[in-house]
Amino acid sequence: MLVKERLFTPGPVPLPPQVIKALGQQIIHHRTPEFTKIFKEVKAKLKKLLKTDRDVLVFTSSGTGSMEASVINFFSKGDKVLVINGGKFGQRWLELAKTFSLNPINYQIEWGKTYNQKEVEEIIDNNPDLKGILVQHSETSTTTYHDVEFLGKLAKKLDDCILVVDGITSVGVYEVYPEEIGIDILITGSQKALMLPPGLSILYYSEKAEKRLNKSDIPKYYFDVKKEAKKQAEGQTAYTTAINLIIALNESLSLILDEGLENLARRHSIMAEATREAVKSLGLKLLSESPSNSATGVYSPEGINGDALRKELLKIGFRVAGGQDHLKGKILRIAHMGYFDYMDVLQVIAGLEIALNKIGYKIEFGTGVKKAQEIIFSNL
Repeated sequence: MLVKERLFTPGPVPLPPQVIKALGQQIIHHRTPEFTKIFKEVKAKLKKLLKTDRDVLVFTSSGTGSMEASVINFFSKGDKVLVINGGKFGQRWLELAKTFSLNPINYQIEWGKTYNQKEVEEIIDNNPDLKGILVQHSETSTTTYHDVEFLGKLAKKLDDCILVVDGITSVGVYEVYPEEIGIDILITGSQKALMLPPGLSILYYSEKAEKRLNKSDIPKYYFDVKKEAKKQAEGQTAYTTAINLIIALNESLSLILDEGLENLARRHSIMAEATREAVKSLGLKLLSESPSNSATGVYSPEGINGDALRKELLKIGFRVAGGQDHLKGKILRIAHMGYFDYMDVLQVIAGLEIALNKIGYKIEFGTGVKKAQEIIFSNL
């Protein structure tokens, strides 16, 4: 039986035709005026995406590369940092901080919850020597949204504390403007809402953060922000870059900016609400108490293994993500960021209804689809 696979994982996400076409072009050499012109266009569009006049760097790496760059360039050994640790990628901030000899305060949150404002305020009040706050804007592993604007206000209370935000599944989903929110370092990656394959990471840093560049005593080579910034100001990269990904990024950024950043955020908000309300109407429980608009995490019905349910979905053409660590086999994660529209939401909910019935969780067909349709219709 022919089955068309539909990708609903929270990265990689489906690619627009314009991006696929760009990726399929014959490669050009990167040390040429032709590439320099394209790269400068990309950099200008990234500034528009983040509403900034400051430079925005592009690294050939996964998002973790820019996470590492934000640690080794803007901190020194022994610096005390607060890690908001609420999932797999909050744990990554902690591991990076330890790897490069920072002094992390591990603020552990139950997966699926966001931080307690009073508890964080107390930590900051008790640690006036804090040099940084490290957090996910959208924690992909738990599909949880963290309020970074509140953290930005707290960071400003201290003389020398910067807010470092992993925006890998928030940039391109929300309107993320670092200078308005109070973010000092913002990173994102290509394979999420930027609608590209994996391979590029993006790093913005504020004027406040820039003052740290000459002070850091952590060794660095490939992820050297000063070296990269100097080269990228000339329309080049310090080392060989992923040329066709840069060309494709130029296309995807055009699509994003043409839609309009406010419209982009609204589309993602509606898709997220429709998905969440649809799965709830099927009697399923959401994973997150503070759900992100990038993806919806939902518990598998009691007595049904989440991975078995994912296999049923895949049999009819829907590939969704599962849980990590202690959530493995317990949840599904359904993406709705980037190259998705309202009809995609209806499709995956219809598929979920079929898979649930096949695996023994009997529901009335159309229940979730109807709820999603109602929400989409009310917002058109």
